[in-house]
Amino acid sequence: MRIFDPHIHMTSRTTDDYERMAANGVTAVVEPAFWLGQPRTSVGSFTDYFDAIMGWEPYRAAQYGITHHCTIALNPKEANDPRCREVLQVLPRYLVKDRVVAVGEIGYDSMTPEEDEVFAQQLQLALAHDLPALVHTPHRDKSAGTQRSLDVVKESGIEPGRVVLDHLNEVTVASVLETGCWMGFSIYPDTKMSPDRMVVILREYGLDRMLVNSAADWGKSDPLLTVRTAEAMAAAGFTADEIDKVLWRNPAEFYGQSGRLDLGEAEAGGAFEGNTILRGGS
Repeated sequence: MRIFDPHIHMTSRTTDDYERMAANGVTAVVEPAFWLGQPRTSVGSFTDYFDAIMGWEPYRAAQYGITHHCTIALNPKEANDPRCREVLQVLPRYLVKDRVVAVGEIGYDSMTPEEDEVFAQQLQLALAHDLPALVHTPHRDKSAGTQRSLDVVKESGIEPGRVVLDHLNEVTVASVLETGCWMGFSIYPDTKMSPDRMVVILREYGLDRMLVNSAADWGKSDPLLTVRTAEAMAAAGFTADEIDKVLWRNPAEFYGQSGRLDLGEAEAGGAFEGNTILRGGS
């Protein structure tokens, strides 16, 4: 089995996590720029962070045979802080970098007017740089936040197939499905989605435009929950090809729209047999 985690914050994880991921078939990741857990007070702290996820993290990942790409943006939470707005002026020089495969995370945290403005501006940056967009739907008032996100995406003029709305659940998936946008689901230990709930959604709504991620970060999370989802899919009767579509080919297709996705040897992956991952493809 080969797994591509399309949303994971490896800057918050240890090298032991990289080792465990590689041993379990996770051989490609995308790391979106996000909130680090405390306020940043100047644009310099953002640029240092962007440099790290474009340089240091790919190096760390490569030590374990994992291909690492990233997405770059001013995240929704810090869009409300006037000290951070200057970041919008420096984003263009990062959005031309080879390993940047989307603009993200953008979208909503508290659905403020400031977030509206920054969200719309960054969708225009995605258009200007011919990049897909990764949209963070808010954790509170999920239905309203998802619909508001869809409205802003529509107003921007960006092609729906170049946008993924992430952190969806049973309540929001249908409204995104009908728009043509991609649907992202974060599998968490206690919140968001579980592997078994994900299986139910895949049965009901199909496999097309579905992205499954761990969104593992500095909070309680698990970088192997993509693997647990693959196991749950197998136990529920999904074929190896169907598992590969959801957990590899779908994220490769979405981020491949950037023209910058280079999976290299990670394409080889491994083979899936029951609940066992066999490295080397057999």
